[in-house]
Amino acid sequence: IAALAIAPCVMFLPESYGFENGVLENLQLIVLFLGFIFALMAKDNKKFFYFVAMIIAVLAIREVNCFRTVFLAIPGEINEFYTWDQIIYGLFIAYVAFYFLKNKLFLTAWEMLKNIKLPVWNILLMLSGMLLGVIAESVFANTLFEESAELLFYVSLTGIIYLYVFDKDYNL
Repeated sequence: IAALAIAPCVMFLPESYGFENGVLENLQLIVLFLGFIFALMAKDNKKFFYFVAMIIAVLAIREVNCFRTVFLAIPGEINEFYTWDQIIYGLFIAYVAFYFLKNKLFLTAWEMLKNIKLPVWNILLMLSGMLLGVIAESVFANTLFEESAELLFYVSLTGIIYLYVFDKDYNL
């Protein structure tokens, strides 16, 4: 329900809500934080869910442009930021990939995929959020539309994590 409530945002919210560090981006960070906490609360397959938590952290870091938009805003400008070298972000992604390979989580993921119930609606909403985000950015260049689509993606992803951690019908 929360994911579907995001769609009207594009029509009714002011454009400023789609700016960097705006309302929608802060909501995205809250949703990602919840997904991160849910992943850490998993009782089974802890290594896999630690990996999921790391992916959520990568998404959160990406949302704040490696903290560039938090700490490097240009004074007196709207939605303008100083550039930032993304070495730290790249190193964190390399660590996440190393963790995935070292712990052979590709095997864990494959076994899970063969034996789990898929939350089809959540997956469809998540894919819709991805597609709409790409369209919003590349075709319409509309930040409000893009941030709303990303929020849809994050809400759906967090819903999937919640189901696999807490719902008996979906437990891994």
